[in-house]
Amino acid sequence: MSDAGDMRARYRRITRFAMRYMVQAWWFELFLPRLGLARVSARNRGKRLQRIAQHFHVLAVDLGGLMIKVGQFMSSRLDILPPEITKELEGLQDEVPAVPFPAIRSLAEAELGVPLARAFASVEEVPLAAASLGQVHRARLVPDDVVEFGAEDVVIKVQRPGIAQIVDVDLAALRKVSGWLDRVRIVSDHVDLPQLIEEFALTSLEEIDYLHEAANSERFATNFADDVSVAVPDVVWERTTRRVLTLGDVTAIKINDVDALRAVGIDPSQVAAKFASVMFDQVFVHGFFHADPHPGNIFVTPTGATTDAGTPAWKFTFIDFGMMGEVPSSLRRGLRRLIIAVASRDGRGLVDSIRDVGVLLPSADTAELERAMTQLFARFGGMGFAELQEVDPREFRAFAIEFGDVVRALPFQLPENFLLIIRAMSLTSGMCSSLDPAFNIWDAVEPYAAQLLRDERGNVVQAFASEVASQAGIIARMPRRLDTLASRIENGEVAVETPKLDKRIARLERTGRRIVSAILFAGLLIAGVLLRADDAVWGWILIGASALPLLHALLAGVTRR
Repeated sequence: MSDAGDMRARYRRITRFAMRYMVQAWWFELFLPRLGLARVSARNRGKRLQRIAQHFHVLAVDLGGLMIKVGQFMSSRLDILPPEITKELEGLQDEVPAVPFPAIRSLAEAELGVPLARAFASVEEVPLAAASLGQVHRARLVPDDVVEFGAEDVVIKVQRPGIAQIVDVDLAALRKVSGWLDRVRIVSDHVDLPQLIEEFALTSLEEIDYLHEAANSERFATNFADDVSVAVPDVVWERTTRRVLTLGDVTAIKINDVDALRAVGIDPSQVAAKFASVMFDQVFVHGFFHADPHPGNIFVTPTGATTDAGTPAWKFTFIDFGMMGEVPSSLRRGLRRLIIAVASRDGRGLVDSIRDVGVLLPSADTAELERAMTQLFARFGGMGFAELQEVDPREFRAFAIEFGDVVRALPFQLPENFLLIIRAMSLTSGMCSSLDPAFNIWDAVEPYAAQLLRDERGNVVQAFASEVASQAGIIARMPRRLDTLASRIENGEVAVETPKLDKRIARLERTGRRIVSAILFAGLLIAGVLLRADDAVWGWILIGASALPLLHALLAGVTRR
């Protein structure tokens, strides 16, 4: 099959997978409840969602490309996806075979414009790591480059051949699927899928642009230029292009290798405390942070020196700057209020700060969310990882179910930058807890919250004066507004509408037509399923034809947001 044929098949496979499970979701989550069969649809819902996630896991590993990234992205979307799906996908990794070295050699030579033997003194053919978007090989620079670069050992990150075309096809399929889902009001009321896909597309396209990654690396290094505890590999720009990235080889002790840390005299609990501090510096001080701080991307590098206490000195070395997050000033202000609310265990303040950040729509009813957050702080606030392990799992499960239902019922979604912050902080907390079971993330948060609170207090007088002026303006304009309203009432210009009553009448008028469509759909679907065993062609035709009355039954009168 030609490359074009392969890409068409890939596109169809993704969209067919989506269509299959969209129809299943419509049947169980929309159609059956409208027939009064909500209990039937709720039966085995957890196992059903888990099977969907398992099937997507298989699809993602088989296709590679962006599908693995999609699964990883969905695993962190606790705001819009049920836990049965996020839990199943959270372990999804780049489980893809390595590209044969001849293909890597050809791509690298085409990018660099010279034979690989001239660009490098040697290149290891067995990859150091292989992922869905690219793979890494160790290499050595030629003597002339060693003199200029100052080091001999490097790593070469090379894109998988054809990955740009695969990314384009995957994004086209995702845009098609998001367009379908956006026409369903129950989906569009809770998440702006097209916008979400565009945000994901931007992140993905940046991740396969190695010039962008190299620039991120140097910006990160500049932010920590005065901090000897943080290091970044040097970029060999003469051997770097949009599809080939050459960096200094900084391989050292993986941050989560507790045995190796102890073997060289480094205390893992000190590593945990310092790592949390460095990650908070990135978010709250620099506003530019590593959004994928998993163990493979952070090394602990002994420096060969000793501290004043006589222990070995060491530093963090960060790699892989393809996924970075940026905190704009408006978001940073909202995060300051959020972190203060978290540190002070203020459930209502947390909800208000979440609204200020732009997560919740203005119309959202947050009473239940405030109650849930107050209960969360009252029961689990201030607990470290070790203390949480002693909590009855049934209590966790009951609270998670209740809290999850409250969150998913609200009209909100996490902005991309905010999502990356949560991802980074979640990985940070997990990493620190693996290094030190007694690690308490609250202890790491509170120093920053205290400093932020001191900064906020400096603006209290100014904020109070601004609020007084605003209220005075409203009061001054009130008599004129009341006079205008009275004049409009006298002239008959004020009308009273009953939108809720009108909607109910319209809904009753549509009910009859939709019931007929529902019955027709059920008949065609059941007939198709029964006939498929004997005559697959006609069975699938009837099943496909049932989609038309299904769409009418579910979407008649549904308006786009």
